[in-house]
Amino acid sequence: MAPEIDLPGPMSLIDNTKGQLVVNPEALKILSAITQPVVVVAIVGLYRTGKSYLMNKLAGKKNGFSLGSTVKSHTKGIWMWCVPHPKKPEHTLVLLDTEGLEDIEKGDNENDSWIFALAVLLSSTFVYNSMGTINQQAMDQLHYVTELTHRIRSKSSPDENENEDSADFVSFFPDFVWTLRDFSLDLEADGQPITADEYLTYSLKLKQGTSEKDKTFNLPRLCIRKFFPKKKCFVFDRPVHRKKLAQLEKLHDEELDPEFVQQVADFCSYIFSNSKTKTLSGGIKVNGPRLESLVLTYVNAISSGDLPCMENAVLALAQIENSAAVQKAIAHYEQQMGQKVQLPTENLQELLDLHRDSEREAIEVFMKNSFKDVDHLFQKELAAQLEKKRDDFCKQNQEASSDRCSALLQDIFSPLEEEVKMGIYSKPGGYRLFIQKLQDLKKKYHEEPRKGIQAEEILQTYLKSKESMTDAILQTDQTLTEKEKEIEVEHVKAESAQASAKMVEEMQIKYQQMMEEKEKSYQEHVKQLTEKIERERAQLLEEQERTLTSKLQEQAQLLKERCQGESTQLQNEIQKLQKTLGKKTKRYISHKLKI
Repeated sequence: MAPEIDLPGPMSLIDNTKGQLVVNPEALKILSAITQPVVVVAIVGLYRTGKSYLMNKLAGKKNGFSLGSTVKSHTKGIWMWCVPHPKKPEHTLVLLDTEGLEDIEKGDNENDSWIFALAVLLSSTFVYNSMGTINQQAMDQLHYVTELTHRIRSKSSPDENENEDSADFVSFFPDFVWTLRDFSLDLEADGQPITADEYLTYSLKLKQGTSEKDKTFNLPRLCIRKFFPKKKCFVFDRPVHRKKLAQLEKLHDEELDPEFVQQVADFCSYIFSNSKTKTLSGGIKVNGPRLESLVLTYVNAISSGDLPCMENAVLALAQIENSAAVQKAIAHYEQQMGQKVQLPTENLQELLDLHRDSEREAIEVFMKNSFKDVDHLFQKELAAQLEKKRDDFCKQNQEASSDRCSALLQDIFSPLEEEVKMGIYSKPGGYRLFIQKLQDLKKKYHEEPRKGIQAEEILQTYLKSKESMTDAILQTDQTLTEKEKEIEVEHVKAESAQASAKMVEEMQIKYQQMMEEKEKSYQEHVKQLTEKIERERAQLLEEQERTLTSKLQEQAQLLKERCQGESTQLQNEIQKLQKTLGKKTKRYISHKLKI
């Protein structure tokens, strides 16, 4: 299937004008049209560090995001580019290029912190781009990561100690990729070659100490380790001579440093193969409209002075999607009933069976498209609407049956009425002829198919309306004695009473069928809800297990490093002691020899 959206170039998603973050409605229209799952890659970093060049490469273009060639920052706010995912069919790759951090023209880092936080919240892969090596200066420039717990809430009503626990953040934070530009060092440690990932791991090691200096050194490293369990690092040589950097987007690969070209290719390949679909808690895959809702919720929270809250964003999204899920389910029900039902049905049970099949499918549609249905309010709304739809179909079925039967009676009995008017039965023996003709016509009526549930009631109503006509023919028939006429009148009354009793019995059966149908409907809702809860519980346990495993692995690594640090410190102390003892031993021997 062809991709739904393929923007020819980037467009502003979130404008940053005079310190205010404003969502671009045109960008939201683009997102609202993307029904495919999205893989969201955001890049942040200091201004003039080549972020846009990497994003253009991910888009498969030489240019698009503005590179600029001066010390002045070009990108403002957050820009978006939606392209078909090159390795995941039926997925859209959403690239987010952010405003350069610490632009001296702004003079205010407040916006930088929010841009950084939004990039984390919206992405499934978060790329931090910097120049040179990972040294203390680079860590100091990454102070935004230490502010995340003060910029983002995972729950609407956090516990007192939530800021100290990274587990809730880990569950929805993106994968972390650190790209180092113009990297000039040899990748080696202790004389042995190491990978870029090992270099990152080495650079994130903590100092063993409790001084303020040690805490300052450890804090950004600790935050990266705790918040981003999956980390990756890429190093890039300088692409060309400094004087040619201004024309970088115009240069062909053969004009660039071959190592740099390969490094960029490796980076793109990794992002395409390993960047995950943006997913919310509970395994909810994000598409364009869902990403649109997240953008609006987060930016509105920031604009109103609140902290962006993941739980609130998911609940706001759930309100929108669950309402839409109800409508989708109802639309599916109506479509199925429209295709299956031919009114009037032969009996009520036939209609109820068709309703039950369509209702089951409608509930499945709702369950598939809904999530976080707090107190099952939307499912209850669906149940109420489906019940009303069923009752409406029952009413339509009854009306269709009445119309069908009334038309049949008109066709079948109108000739008899004309004969009565002509006086054909107003003669001796006419009553017997009339009754015989009446029985023949009733038989013909009963033989007609698909009269529906009103067949008997409409017939009896018609016959009752003609009782005076029947009695007049009876009374004028001179061949019958008064006693025979009395017997015939009683016979007619008995037939009418029997018919009435039969209709009452049928009404009781219909009532019982309706009550049974309500119970079956309730049980179907319970069954599908139970199955969904079990799936969600399994998903939640899986997420909790991943989070716990990540946390335990980090704690184990910290403990290992601490033990290694203590072991190194102990060895140093032993060596010092050995040296001290050695010097004392030498002085003692020297003293003895002199004696």
